[in-house]
Amino acid sequence: MMIHWFKQLRSAFGVAFLWLVCLIYFTQGFRSFVWTAVSYQLKDRLQLSPSASQFVFSVAFFPWSIKPLYGIISDCIPIGGKKRTPYLVISTVLSLVPWLLLGLDSTSRSSSLYLMIFLTVQNLGSAMADVVIDAMIAEAVRIEKSSFAGDLQSVSWFAMAVGGICGSLLGGYALNNLNIETIFLLFTVLPALQLLSCPLVEEIPSNEPLPELLDSNEFEEKSKMSNDTYPHTKKSNTRRRKGQKKGKKGASSGKSETHKKQSKSLASKLFQSLKAAALELCRAFKQPIILRPMAWFFIAHITVPNLSTVMFYYQTEVLQLDASFLGTARVVGWLGLMLGTFIYNRYLTNMTLRKSLLFAHIGLSITILLDMTLVSRANVGYGVSDKTMVLFGSALGDAINQLKFMPFLILSGRLCPPGIEGTLFALFMSINNLGNTVGSFMGAGLASLLGISSGSFENMSMGLAIQVFCTYIPVLFLFLIPKEATGVSAS
Repeated sequence: MMIHWFKQLRSAFGVAFLWLVCLIYFTQGFRSFVWTAVSYQLKDRLQLSPSASQFVFSVAFFPWSIKPLYGIISDCIPIGGKKRTPYLVISTVLSLVPWLLLGLDSTSRSSSLYLMIFLTVQNLGSAMADVVIDAMIAEAVRIEKSSFAGDLQSVSWFAMAVGGICGSLLGGYALNNLNIETIFLLFTVLPALQLLSCPLVEEIPSNEPLPELLDSNEFEEKSKMSNDTYPHTKKSNTRRRKGQKKGKKGASSGKSETHKKQSKSLASKLFQSLKAAALELCRAFKQPIILRPMAWFFIAHITVPNLSTVMFYYQTEVLQLDASFLGTARVVGWLGLMLGTFIYNRYLTNMTLRKSLLFAHIGLSITILLDMTLVSRANVGYGVSDKTMVLFGSALGDAINQLKFMPFLILSGRLCPPGIEGTLFALFMSINNLGNTVGSFMGAGLASLLGISSGSFENMSMGLAIQVFCTYIPVLFLFLIPKEATGVSAS
């Protein structure tokens, strides 16, 4: 059955395309292999405080918050007549080079500033590759067989999950047996393989220098007006050439002026196309039916300080949990994520999104209470080991976060108007990522304010108590979510 399904996908999209999709998403998931090493580099080698480490992570992951920018640029500015593969090559190089430099140059990985810059560049490449491959999937589905849209998405999610599980398992093992610089170099194998695979996929060059982005009436009119000027320009150039047959100098001057005007015309078209795409995106986003739900998801992130890095320090320094076990905990987290997806799709799609989001935040507060139990050492009194608490908390936390993320995906898919689905969906994801980044900054600030640092966790329970309180703030804003919206029917 599975083999027959894969053969159908292969015949529809080709082996090279499926290989590239699976490789990119596997690499995205496998990033846990190297980012675990980054956490230990910041903690053990650079000896940064929990708040400083969290600040570095927050800055480094900012490129994921501006994903629509990459989509607009690749849509509006083709390279060599192609909109996807050149940008995929560029993004892969940006993903590859930083890890190569960090592995080979001890100075770059021994400075928190240099390390933060390289990590930011690497995330820029990963985020751009994510946008480009999503666009390629959308185009392949539209051009080939739309009936395979869900199957192709399933393949990509499965590849990322497998990558995440493998990266988490191998990352812990590698940290116990290899140097951190060796781990950085080992990870470069995947982006290098991705770079070699890019030419295998043939992209049909665009006949037009710019894509057809002007779908709205406002920009359609501008496009018509712009197109009407070109025949006019051609006639003018023809007259100029006819009038300049008297000498070679005049002909050369005419060609130069024509070339300059064509360059200006192309630059003008590029600018107008970028402007049109940005304006149309802003106009769609400002509609209340879109703005209000996205505002809630943003509020839900920025009002809850993220203390994950602080907990990492506590688990490694106080609980003495090693890298292999923490890698296993991440695997359990991935399994919890998949379980959360199954539970939502199987049992919660008929529930209103307001109610499911309310339950998700109640569940998140419970996971924080589990962390408070761990920090207070109350679990030891009941005979529950620290490792059991961490494993259970990881599975439960990731499952509940997925229960919260599923309504976000559902609303995002429904709210995207025709014509700009890909770019607007990238904007929605960027809002989610930006909210996570701001929440991480908030967590770093809270840890610094409470004086939580390496070897000093006296105020850890207070920080977690504040986090529990903040978890219920977004509940007050649930009126922003459409009242009757569920997982199966629009409001």
